[in-house]
Amino acid sequence: SRSAPGGRGAAEDPVLDSFGHDPFARLSMTATAENVARAAGITLSEQHDVTLLRHAQYQRALDDDRAFQRRYLLPVEGKAGKKPWRLDADEGVHPATKEGLQGLKPVLDSGTVTYGSQTHPADGNAGMVVTTKDRARELSRDGAVPVRVLAFGSARVDKGFMPQAPVPAARQALERANIAFSDVKAIKSHNPFAVSDVYFTRETGFPLERTNNFGCSLVYGHPQGPTGMRALIELIEELALVGGGYGLFTGCAAGDTAMAVVVKVG
Repeated sequence: SRSAPGGRGAAEDPVLDSFGHDPFARLSMTATAENVARAAGITLSEQHDVTLLRHAQYQRALDDDRAFQRRYLLPVEGKAGKKPWRLDADEGVHPATKEGLQGLKPVLDSGTVTYGSQTHPADGNAGMVVTTKDRARELSRDGAVPVRVLAFGSARVDKGFMPQAPVPAARQALERANIAFSDVKAIKSHNPFAVSDVYFTRETGFPLERTNNFGCSLVYGHPQGPTGMRALIELIEELALVGGGYGLFTGCAAGDTAMAVVVKVG
């Protein structure tokens, strides 16, 4: 910035700038959701119904003193100056009610997406170890359940129609794994918009209530990089609870792309 003291650079916000402006489609992420909602005829009330479903599924992860989340979420401790702090659960999750959602107006003029039917910028981190079967058995705390990555998929759709992209990405990954949607026990998705879930279930026929059990980024937020990994970890844990099987993760990115991965547990 030539006008800044000492020629300091203009500020960049790597989180909000990414939400607000895709340099290729030149649209906000919300605008890409509105493009898909308009093209597919997805209503505001449909999106709010999905939001309520996702919040109810997230509550299952909090049951029994967060029994599901304790399978993979580890506490972190530190100090702010001399004051100790501890983080052992999600923060910033806002409860959703039908009445509360009905009071929200669309973010964009003549749109359908509200602040209740889209994710929020969040902070977080995640890690995963990819190793051999024997090493996994050594590292496991309670006997290793084999988890194999079978296939990846990636896809691009029309510019500015991002919530459509997970569908072709998922189909490609399943085709490469040589399985069908009917073979899949559970699906997790990065769903920055409820529009994404409505479109996905319409196109694939996979039931809404069988996707994103125990939570998703629509509810607990979107810390960008770790978002997909947390979803994949939750997918693995969900499959382990039901005795194993095939699982699919898919998530969109930027203004028109998505990726997918198929795993087998057990």
